[in-house]
Amino acid sequence: MRVPVRWLGLALMVAVAAWLRLADLADRPMHADEANQAVKLGHLLERGEYRFDPHDHHGPTLYYLGLIPAWLRGQSTLAELDETTVRLTPAIAGILGVLFLGLLVGRFAPGAGWIAAGLMAVSPIAVYYSRAFIQETLLSTFFISGLLACVRWRQSGAWSVAIGSGVALGLLVATKATAPLFVVLSLVAFAAAAWRAPGERSERVFRPWGKRDHQQLVVLLVTAAAVAGLFYSSFFRNPEGLRDAITTYTLMGDRVSGGSPHDKSSVYYLALLGWQTSGGYVWNQLPGSLLALIGLAMIAFRRPAPGVFAAVFGIGWLVVVSLTPYKTPWILVHAVPVLAAWSALGLETLKASGPVVRGIAATAVVGVLGWQLTEVRMMVFRRPADPRNPLAYVHTSPDLLRVRVMAGVTRPGPILVISPEYWPLPWYLRDRTDVGYWTEVPVRCDAGLLLVAPEWAETVRARLTGEYREGYLGLRPGVVLQVFERTPIGRTQVDSQRP
Repeated sequence: MRVPVRWLGLALMVAVAAWLRLADLADRPMHADEANQAVKLGHLLERGEYRFDPHDHHGPTLYYLGLIPAWLRGQSTLAELDETTVRLTPAIAGILGVLFLGLLVGRFAPGAGWIAAGLMAVSPIAVYYSRAFIQETLLSTFFISGLLACVRWRQSGAWSVAIGSGVALGLLVATKATAPLFVVLSLVAFAAAAWRAPGERSERVFRPWGKRDHQQLVVLLVTAAAVAGLFYSSFFRNPEGLRDAITTYTLMGDRVSGGSPHDKSSVYYLALLGWQTSGGYVWNQLPGSLLALIGLAMIAFRRPAPGVFAAVFGIGWLVVVSLTPYKTPWILVHAVPVLAAWSALGLETLKASGPVVRGIAATAVVGVLGWQLTEVRMMVFRRPADPRNPLAYVHTSPDLLRVRVMAGVTRPGPILVISPEYWPLPWYLRDRTDVGYWTEVPVRCDAGLLLVAPEWAETVRARLTGEYREGYLGLRPGVVLQVFERTPIGRTQVDSQRP
C-alpha cells in the first residue's frame, strides 16, 4: 500500500472518530458516576483543591486534565461547567486512542493500521464511553500510547523516547488502580512475542536486552514514578496522596473479590460482545467480534510476533476480567482496541493471497464498519439512556432533567433532598447555594422544594406545614423520588377562583 493512501485512510478514520465523539455531547443525561466526578472537578476548578480518595474514587488524571477544556471555554466555577465541557476530556482521549492504535498497528502492518483505527473509531462501546466523564477511555488511551512509545523506544534506543514511555506509564498508573493488570499482561505478552520474534521484521522490538536498554529502563521507571507521584500528591499539595495511592490497591482487591451489587456471571462480557435482545430491540456486536475471531485464527496460524503479543494480552485480559465477579460494561472499553488489533493483524496475513481472498476480506471489513455505525446510531445517539440499552448501565432517567425546571421556579425556602440515593442531583442543582442533602429525615422539613425517598414520604408529609403539591421524579431504573413543591403564598386563593 502506498504511504499517502495509508495516511489518508488513517486520517479519515480519526476524522470519523472525532465526529462521533464530539457531536451533541450534552444530549445524554449525566450518569451518577459522571456527576460525582464532575462535581469534584468543579471544586478543583474553584478552589484548586483535590485530595485523592482511595476508597471510592479512581486516579486524579481525569480531574486535572478536565481543567484544560474548562479554562479554554472560560468556565471557572462549578456552576459554569456544563456537560459538553466535562465530556470533552474523555472525548478527546478517545480520538487520540484511535490515532495511537492506528500508528501502533501500522508500525508492524502498514496496510492494516487504518483498519484497526476504523474498527475502534466506530465501535459502539468505544464511542459511548468516550462521551462519558469516567476514567476508562483515558486509561485505554494511556495504555495504547505507552505501547506505541515503548515500541518506538525499542526500535530507536533513544533516551528521549524512553522518557516519553515513562510519562505514558506514569499517566496510566495515575488514572486507575487496574493499571498493574495492563503492565503485567504486557510483560507476559512481550515474553511470548520475543520467543517468536527471531527472523521477523519486528525483531528489533523483541530483541535481547543490552546494558543500555537496562539503563534506559531504569530512567523509564523513575519517570513513571515521578509522573504518577505528581498527580497523586496533588502536585505536592497533598503528600499523603502517595500513601493512599498504594492503599487503593488493597481496597480494590476487596472490591473485586465478590459480594458487590455489580457482581455478574463470568460470561457477562462475552454476551455484551455478542447478540442481545431487550424489550423488542436487538443489540448486536457479533459481526465485529466474529471478524476479530477470524483475525485471531489467522494470527494463530501464521504467528507473527505483534499478533502473538496482541493474542496473549487480549486472551489474558478477557480471562481475568471474566473471572472477576465485579463487572460493569465500561470495562469493555479495553477490549475494543484488542479486538480491532486482532482483526487488522490477522487480515494483514492475507496480503499475499489472491485478489479474490483480499476482496472478500475488504468486503468483510467494510461490512463490519457499516454495521457498527448503525449500532452507534441506535446505542449512542437515539437511545443513550434507554434502560434496554446494555451500555446504559443503571443510567440516569431523562425524567430527572425536570428538576432543573423545578429548581428554576422562584419558591419560598431552600431545596431539601432527603434520600440515601441522590446522585446526580448535586450536578443538576450545582448553581443553587441553598440545597441541603439528608440521609435521614430532619426534624424540620419545610422548604420550597423537597425530593424525598418514597419510604420516607409519609414521615416528611407529617412534618410539613403549608400547602404542597406532590408528584414523582425518576432518578434511574427502579429508583424514584417523591416531590413536594411548596405552593407560593396567595397561589391557593387564586387557583380557587378559577372556573
